[in-house]
Amino acid sequence: MTPALLASALLVFVTLGYVSLCAASPFGDCRKCRGWGFATKTDRKGRTRRGKDCRRCKATGKRIRVGRHLYNVAARLHRDGTR
Repeated sequence: MTPALLASALLVFVTLGYVSLCAASPFGDCRKCRGWGFATKTDRKGRTRRGKDCRRCKATGKRIRVGRHLYNVAARLHRDGTR
C-alpha cells in the first residue's frame, strides 16, 4: 500500500469517527472549566472553593462540538435556501 493511499484512508477513518461522535454526542465538556461549570480557586488555607461561573458555557459545563456546529450551520443554510 502506498503512503498516499494509507494517509487518505486514515484521514477518512478519522473523519468518519468524528462525524459519528458528533452525531451521537453533540455536546462536549467545556474546555475552560473542564465540565464543572465554574472556576475553582483556593482560599488562604489552601482549600479549594467554588469560584465564578464560567462565562464560556454559561455555567452549564457543556459546549457544542465544532463539527456539530458546522452541521447546524449547513442545515440551516440549506433549509433557508430551499423555502
